Amino acid sequence: MLLPALLSLLTVTVHSVDLPLLLLVPYPQHVSLLSSSSALIDPLTFTFSATSSSVLLKEVFDRYHKYLKLHDFVQKLNVTLPNLEVVIKDPNEELLLMTSENYTLTIQTNSAILQADTVFGAMRGLETFSQLVSTNNYSLPTLHIEDYPRYKFRGFMLDTSRHYLSVGVLKQLIRAASWSKLNVFHWHIVDDPSFPYCSVVYPDLCRKGAFSPHHVYSQSDVLEIILFSYKHGVIVLPELDTPGHTLSWGAALPGFLTHCPGHGNIGAPYGPVDPTNEAVYPVLKELFTEITNVFPGEFVHLGGDEVHYPCWKNNPNITAWMAAHNMTGNYDQLENYYETRLLNIVNSLNKNYIVWEEVFYHHVDITPQTIVHAWKPNWKTIFQDATAAGFRCILSAGWYISRIAYGEDWQNFYLVEPRSFNDTATPEQRALVLGGTVCMWGEHVDNSNILSRFWPRASAPAERLWAPEYLTDVKFMEPRIEAHRCMMVLRGYPAEPTLSRGHCHVEYTWATHH
Repeated sequence: MLLPALLSLLTVTVHSVDLPLLLLVPYPQHVSLLSSSSALIDPLTFTFSATSSSVLLKEVFDRYHKYLKLHDFVQKLNVTLPNLEVVIKDPNEELLLMTSENYTLTIQTNSAILQADTVFGAMRGLETFSQLVSTNNYSLPTLHIEDYPRYKFRGFMLDTSRHYLSVGVLKQLIRAASWSKLNVFHWHIVDDPSFPYCSVVYPDLCRKGAFSPHHVYSQSDVLEIILFSYKHGVIVLPELDTPGHTLSWGAALPGFLTHCPGHGNIGAPYGPVDPTNEAVYPVLKELFTEITNVFPGEFVHLGGDEVHYPCWKNNPNITAWMAAHNMTGNYDQLENYYETRLLNIVNSLNKNYIVWEEVFYHHVDITPQTIVHAWKPNWKTIFQDATAAGFRCILSAGWYISRIAYGEDWQNFYLVEPRSFNDTATPEQRALVLGGTVCMWGEHVDNSNILSRFWPRASAPAERLWAPEYLTDVKFMEPRIEAHRCMMVLRGYPAEPTLSRGHCHVEYTWATHH
């Protein structure tokens, strides 16, 4: 239920810090109430203004104007706040992982100003302003907010291989992610079940590897997703996971996979990429050259997890090759051989990369710029070892929201802290933890249910990645995440309830949104 504006004047003590009960997700770094007075706005006449002529900022203004007008509104005779002034310091609109998202927001009775380093910081501040409107019925508390993300890497992963997600649904998920101030879309675009990405250099990969011609992402689809993400302050990170998880590649690339009847992946007679086949590496170079040209972000995710060694062990050609190269029986060494050659290819393309934790754990010679992505329960050991070696890390262990549990399972996600891997970790090691990624694997979701399965549960780790580290009180989060859920419902999303009982002022009705 959306709570009345008076709640924002209450304070709650959380870990010895007095915090105003503002129904915001994620909660800002610093909030000061200025007075008991309110600033009253009329959504029909309220404006955003800026000296910047940015086309991107104008689109953001248009987006948030629409959100302001969604709420029930009773005409107020004593409107005091007609405008929000937005000031952007840096006109550069390049979106990188380290791009500043800092902003300050000051609301007085008769004036309001949002100051940000970049247009992307302005986006974050406008979301905060919009949430204040959502939860205060156009009667805003007078306050000053200084805000910035605690972690630079705040990702969400979507798997479009196990079940296809339409471009429209992907855009809905990206839009909602921006409401929780997530900034990296990790697109696990292909895997064993299907290859929906339509490559220019190898078009048969999607022709023969996708579920059907209707379950693909054309080049124009991909560019549409990249541009839409950019306009919401989200970087697109593509993942092509190899040498495992590649069954869908096989039909288009004869000889690319290891033949091992009875020992293959998901019942097939094939397993991982055959690292002993020299023809594999020119294919990888051409394909990753295309990927690095299509996706403008700084990083590509190379996967490297769950390589199925029994398949390699049962291929006589691989066994003979390993014997000839003094690797007999050492499949970690064979994987290392493959990964080293792949990484050399990607390094030649001047692209930084992210790998699943196995690549680090198996002692592959990775560059100092590599980001190690931990997903297993022993993630604290991985973080300790990787940061001690000077590598940056991101976390997904504990944030597999594709795993559901009865009750309010978002609370479990809320309590995971990426920098809690070792009490004796040095400040330099802690600084190497860049953040994390919320993962939605696709075994049991598609267009029909992913929005409600994802939101608002993903908003719990989103707050962990943005808000102050001390903010771990589930009770303080409960009214805020429920209000956030109701805001999503108001904006047309079937976000599932976060509490065992309650309601929203406006309930989601399927017919209303279709």
